[in-house]
Amino acid sequence: MKPSLDVITIGRSSVDLYGQQVGGRLEDMASFSKAVGGCPANIAIGTARLGLKSGLITRVGDEAMGRFIREQMEREGVATQGIVTDETRLTALVILGVRDEDSFPLIFYRDNCADMALCEDDIDPDFVGSAAAIVVTGTHFSRESTAAAQMKAIRAAKAHGRKVVFDVDYRPNLWGLLGHGAGDARYVRSDAVTEHLRPILADCDLVVGTEEELHIAGGSEDTLQAIRNIRAVSTATIVCKRGPMGCVVFPSEIPDSLDAGVKGPGFPVEVYNVLGAGDAFLSGFLRGWLKDEALETCCAYANASGAFAVSRLLCSPEIPSFPELQQFLKTGSRHKALRFDETLNHIHWATTRRPGPETLMALAIDHRMQLEVMAKDVGASADKIPDFKVLAVQAAARVANGRPGFGMLLDGTYGREALFRAADHPFWIGRPVERPGSRPLDFENGGSLGAQLVEWPVGHTIKCLCFYHPDDPQDLKTQQERELLRLHDAARRIGRELLVEIIAGKNGPLHTDTVAAIVQRLYDLGIKPDWWKLEPQADPAAWHAIGETITKNDPYCRGIVLLGLEAPEDELEAAFAAAAKEPWVKGFAVGRTIFNDAARRWLAGQMTDADAVADMAGRFQRLVDAWQRVASRAKAA
Repeated sequence: MKPSLDVITIGRSSVDLYGQQVGGRLEDMASFSKAVGGCPANIAIGTARLGLKSGLITRVGDEAMGRFIREQMEREGVATQGIVTDETRLTALVILGVRDEDSFPLIFYRDNCADMALCEDDIDPDFVGSAAAIVVTGTHFSRESTAAAQMKAIRAAKAHGRKVVFDVDYRPNLWGLLGHGAGDARYVRSDAVTEHLRPILADCDLVVGTEEELHIAGGSEDTLQAIRNIRAVSTATIVCKRGPMGCVVFPSEIPDSLDAGVKGPGFPVEVYNVLGAGDAFLSGFLRGWLKDEALETCCAYANASGAFAVSRLLCSPEIPSFPELQQFLKTGSRHKALRFDETLNHIHWATTRRPGPETLMALAIDHRMQLEVMAKDVGASADKIPDFKVLAVQAAARVANGRPGFGMLLDGTYGREALFRAADHPFWIGRPVERPGSRPLDFENGGSLGAQLVEWPVGHTIKCLCFYHPDDPQDLKTQQERELLRLHDAARRIGRELLVEIIAGKNGPLHTDTVAAIVQRLYDLGIKPDWWKLEPQADPAAWHAIGETITKNDPYCRGIVLLGLEAPEDELEAAFAAAAKEPWVKGFAVGRTIFNDAARRWLAGQMTDADAVADMAGRFQRLVDAWQRVASRAKAA
């Protein structure tokens, strides 16, 4: 039977906490980035990103960190039926740092952890047989139970005619050879470990390791002799990773020189962090090897993927996607530090960010200034605004009814409780950062923009409204562009999606090319938001021009949502009909058309909570119906 998966990896899975103060000691780290870690987990993610269908067999704890690993695997497209939830053990944890180019301190928190409790009962032979290859790893041969699990997987793979890949993955302290403080040690000679690994080699089709890892597998500190020793017991293709020198592959007989093996191009880059580089390397190699590509191509994929990893901070989050890898192999980079390459970074961000909605219909109630004015007009306290926003969440939830493609725009000023309640639903959430009505653009709350944004949940999209027109004075445009650039940089650095809302019509005429010219200008500056929020365009040619601009500059853009500008419902349906003909328009984010009447009457004490929810839900539903109606017609046309 043809396998449904390309590869299943087996063994370690952990949560990595990376110290963000590069150049400091772990003792002095003040903040950390969280990511999935562990060699097999990293390779499962890496191969999925590179276009393979991958799965993972491991154990995780029945707690937040275990759920994080499972959920991240699902987001990456990794098959998760082999992930076992261990109700008695915690998920493994690793704390890591970057001290300098040669020192990468790390501490393994792995005492009685979930992944090291993997056992034979966790191995489903049918699941193993569903993949063209399995990857077993050295660390999981260090204990009797985990070794038995991997041996069972090898037997199942062989029974199904599948390939076995052995990543030597040698960590001396996880074999009990060094203490907890030596987590970054890469090699300690051990005849006992060598004897333990030798019987495994005969069953392997591919053996991959650094020179030191091949030393432990082959029982010699002479690399060529170690490879010959492996060949004496195994017909596997042997891959020797050589760091900045790339790699060398031995598919059959071992020559008299390491350099006489099969090689691919090397990619000299600045070394920022070597941790995880081997996992990225093997992900790249498997992308070619499991697709039956030439070994030279496998090496190119592997070396390039490893180059990405060493040039960035984290492990699994830094492994490239296949479009990113193809771009690099095609054009290279003018940066030795790939983390500074804006083109590659954008492809990486856009192809690895969390999945987003294909259609977005959002109730926008991030308004602050307008509701303050309304409350004052009816003699109500602004203290009532937060409660009204909670009612808006109830209205949106009533319409969405748990379905995907719905969202809300909510602020942190009056919408704090509403944001909490919105998290109870599968909403897309956008939050404003601009100071209401500011022109030139200014940000709310002052201080450091990045420090504010890092406190937001990772799923919240940053929304920024900018009143911008091409006819604005140059100094005004320069100031606004500077702030948008600052915001774009902050969004990318902290990993939050960005929606840029442009309103041009309040400060000048809207011609066919007006908004398209603004969008082009921001792209020229290097600003590539995930979403655009734009005002209705009277001329269908204007939408076409905007769409062409996005297609030319950022094919990874999520799309455009239409704003309402307090227009009556019938006018909005006409605007929807014009916009829906442009494929980049994915929906709408409308506010005052939906909530204005209910807010005024509720704040004045003339409407109950239930009536306010019903009124807003009815108006939102009519707009949803209108959008779906016109979108269907546009799709059929």
